[in-house]
Amino acid sequence: MVGLYLHIPFCKSRCFYCGFYSSTHHELMHEYVDALCGEMELRRSVSGIRTIYLGGGTPSQLSPDLLQRLFLYIYKVYEVDKNAEITIECNPDDVTDSYASALASLPVNRVSMGVQTFSDERLRFLRRRHSASQVAEAIERLRRNGIANISIDLMFGFPNETLSEWESDIEEALKLNVEHISAYSLMYEEGTPLYEWKKRMKLEEDDELSREMYETLIDRLTAAGFEHYEISNFARKTPTAGSWRSKHNSCYWNGTHYIGLGAAAHSYDGRTRSWNVADLRQYIQRINNGELATEDSETIDETTRYNDLITTALRTRDGIDLSTFDQRFSPTFKDYLLENAKPHLRQGLLQIEDNQLHLSRNGLFVSDDIMSDLIKLSE
Repeated sequence: MVGLYLHIPFCKSRCFYCGFYSSTHHELMHEYVDALCGEMELRRSVSGIRTIYLGGGTPSQLSPDLLQRLFLYIYKVYEVDKNAEITIECNPDDVTDSYASALASLPVNRVSMGVQTFSDERLRFLRRRHSASQVAEAIERLRRNGIANISIDLMFGFPNETLSEWESDIEEALKLNVEHISAYSLMYEEGTPLYEWKKRMKLEEDDELSREMYETLIDRLTAAGFEHYEISNFARKTPTAGSWRSKHNSCYWNGTHYIGLGAAAHSYDGRTRSWNVADLRQYIQRINNGELATEDSETIDETTRYNDLITTALRTRDGIDLSTFDQRFSPTFKDYLLENAKPHLRQGLLQIEDNQLHLSRNGLFVSDDIMSDLIKLSE
């Protein structure tokens, strides 16, 4: 079973901070959807689909008719598990009554919404299109139309944001009673307008405050019944439904194979990793010519597989399963892992419980340093 990702790169406007490949050329939407269907035909040799994720960009910019065409083609080409998790990313202002109703007529059973903050001032800073008041309205519309699994994204660490303001955002998020929350520190990615703004403003980040905000996030969400299952992700856990973890994103963290369709999308089959061209017109042209739009690929050798495990599985609460490690790697890799983990185990930054090596709470704050120490350089 594999995960299926479709990159929908269209945005009405570009956000200040975003480093993902996107385009405002809406006139190419129909051609692009046709090309996505064409790429499915070229990638027929894929086993059953367990998760489907429409990401972007802004997938909710696609009309219901175009979404329906995509799903009809997915189910025509692939064998989709009857219990598949099927997610679409939406902007709150796109979720009108009619759009929510249209989503309910599709196989979609999970919506991920980019909320970011409940401050209209900070939303304007990010150049987001929606207002804070539109978030609750969008969620209510989705609920009314039977969408039972909703995730929201939050950001913290805005310039001049106080701990109190962040606490207020967390409380507003909890009032929504969503099933899943992803929360990230605002990143100043090179190549984005936000990065250039930071350079001009000579802005210094407050690492201590950022840590305090993250601590507050963990404390408040876990107290409210959320499971902190990955560094930036929290899933509600209930006696009846169990955990609302993102099954699709878990593919990336647990090494499940996935196929990426669309411009700039990545694929992984356990042996190779490949990615498509990050160019809308070139992608469409190549698919129309009957060829894959792959820009490049890399063969995954044992060292790369080990390093991938360190940088993905170690992000999760479950961590690395040492009981199956010897079945996946040569003995020297386990020796290397445990030897380099020793200093962090002594400091309490890593823990071994039930044969699972995972970050401790204190280890979460220095996870990049720990992973760097465990990475194995190619010989």
